[in-house]
Amino acid sequence: MSKLQWGLARWLCRGAVSVGVVTTMLVFSVKAETTPLGQDVFLQARQVTVGILADTQDQRVPEKYGKVAIRGTGFHLRDGYIITARHAAEKHDATMGTTIQKQIRLLTNDLHELSADLVGDSAFMDVVVYRVSEPHRGILATETSFSAGETVPGMEVFTVGYPLGWGPTMAFGRLGNTNTFLQTVDTRLIQADLSACSGNSGGGLFNARGEIVGILHAVIQTDKEENQAYCSRMAFAIPGNLAERIVNAALSGKPLAFSKLGVHLTSVKDETKLRVAVKDVTEPAKAAGVQKHDILLAIDGTEILDGAQLKNYLIERTTPGQEVSIKIRRVDVDLTFHVVLGGG
Repeated sequence: MSKLQWGLARWLCRGAVSVGVVTTMLVFSVKAETTPLGQDVFLQARQVTVGILADTQDQRVPEKYGKVAIRGTGFHLRDGYIITARHAAEKHDATMGTTIQKQIRLLTNDLHELSADLVGDSAFMDVVVYRVSEPHRGILATETSFSAGETVPGMEVFTVGYPLGWGPTMAFGRLGNTNTFLQTVDTRLIQADLSACSGNSGGGLFNARGEIVGILHAVIQTDKEENQAYCSRMAFAIPGNLAERIVNAALSGKPLAFSKLGVHLTSVKDETKLRVAVKDVTEPAKAAGVQKHDILLAIDGTEILDGAQLKNYLIERTTPGQEVSIKIRRVDVDLTFHVVLGGG
C-alpha cells in the first residue's frame, strides 16, 4: 500500500477535478444515534437509490464503458424528483467546457433505465434536482425524506451507491466531525467514517431511520495518481438540512437566497475562551445597534465561538427577512439586539 498523501480532496465521480486543504473546527457531543439498523430500512434505502449513467459523449468517459457506465449515485426523494451531487451530472468537452446536463439517464435498483430533466441546481452547494417524466414516475414507488434532527459525532450512518461504477453496494459507519471544510463548496461538510469510492458521489447518507442526513460529496484521496478510481474511509457530505433548502428552492422555482447579518468578525480572547468580535459592521446589524468591537456571544440562544459557526447558522437556519436575537458583550455589559436579516 502506498504512503497516504493527506490534504488532497477529490470529488467522488470518476475523473472529477477538485483540490482542497482540509481545515476543521472540532465539535463534540456525547449523544449519538442509537436506533437499531433494520432490514426494512436497508431495503427502503436501496429502492430509493439510483445510478447516474455516464454520458458516453463526455470526453472523460472511456469508450470501453459503453452504454451502461455508471458515474455517480442519486436518490429518489418523492414524486419523481431525483437528487444528486451537481458534479455527478456535469458534462465535459473541449468546446463547451464544463456544463450541467439538461437531461440525465438513471438506472433504478430493479434495472429500469429512465431519463430525468433538470429542475434546478446550486453550484455553490454542489446539489442538483432532476425529475423523471410523469409516465415513468410510478416505477419509483419508494420515497425518502430529509432528517429533521441534528447530526452529531458518533451517529450511525450508512450509504447505498455505485462505487467504482458497480453496485448497488452498502457501506456502514459513524459520523466524525460534523463541522469540517473543503475548498470544493462554501459551506460546512459532514465527515463520515465509512467506505466511499469514485461513483458514490450524490448518494444519500442515511441515518438509522432511513432519512437523509447528507449527500455524499468528496473523499480524501490517498495517493498522488491522477485520473484513476479511488476509495477512502474519510468521506464528506453536504448537510441534509442545507440540501433540503436547496431542493425546496428548486421545486418552488425561486433562487435560494442567503441571509445577511452585516458583521465582519475577528478572533479575540474573552477571559478563558476564544470569541469573535465585530471588526466592522454594516446593515442590517448596524441599524439594530450592533457596534464595532462588540463581542458576539450568541444568535437566537446558540453560542457562537467562531465566524464559520455563525455563517453556518445563517445559511442553514435562517432566511432573509427573519428576525434574530444577537447577544453581545460591550465592555463588561451583555446586551441583546434584534436584527431583521437582509438577503444576498
